[in-house]
Amino acid sequence: MATSDTPRISIVIPIYNEEAILHAAIVDVRERLKPLGWTYEIILAENGSKDRTIEIGRELAAKYGDAQDGQVKIISMGEPNYGKALKQGILLSRGDLVICDEIDLCDVDFHRRAVDILESGEADLVIGSKLAHGAEDDRPAIRHVASIAYSSMLKVLLGFRGTDTHGLKAFRRLALLDIVRSCLVDKDVFASELVIRADRGGVRTKEIPVRVIEKRPPSINLFKRVPNVMKSVLKLTYAIRVRG
Repeated sequence: MATSDTPRISIVIPIYNEEAILHAAIVDVRERLKPLGWTYEIILAENGSKDRTIEIGRELAAKYGDAQDGQVKIISMGEPNYGKALKQGILLSRGDLVICDEIDLCDVDFHRRAVDILESGEADLVIGSKLAHGAEDDRPAIRHVASIAYSSMLKVLLGFRGTDTHGLKAFRRLALLDIVRSCLVDKDVFASELVIRADRGGVRTKEIPVRVIEKRPPSINLFKRVPNVMKSVLKLTYAIRVRG
């Protein structure tokens, strides 16, 4: 049962080797959220960093751990596994609404728009799409093309009806919690499984266009990711098509 110190919104941010931007990004997003008057928590879901990311995350948690608004927590998976970290962060969230963000985005405009949609009752899941009409993808062209190819593959293999599964999301926690628990694949495709299972389960979903600006080079080389992503997509296809 909710108590007076339970945040209304949980913001889950997976982090991996982010020592260069982590402190500044969290301080900045807290400042930009302040005018909205929300009660919220930030959950940093660390996964296998080799630099000072964990240390900086702990410093932020110590600094803001007792904050009534904008409390910061950190969890660590001990292995490079984006999906596992994101899933665990969602499961540990306490807010009625959950926002899944990226540390190099921290898009407060998406936060505001998504929360307005969720609170209006228009949808239970809001996806910030970098491929929808009206979106602006300012990343290198190769990354934009890779995103289109990935989404196209999900359409062919799994009947995905949207434009984007990765990146920003916001949802009613209770509406998606069982689906989060039912997801079988982690690493790069957990986010895709979550969105596809929500779609197949009849969750009311709305995509909104977002602008994506690359604040730093990807922490993992795109081409090195391809073999693992392909393996994970095959696992995802088996998990949904065969295991159900």
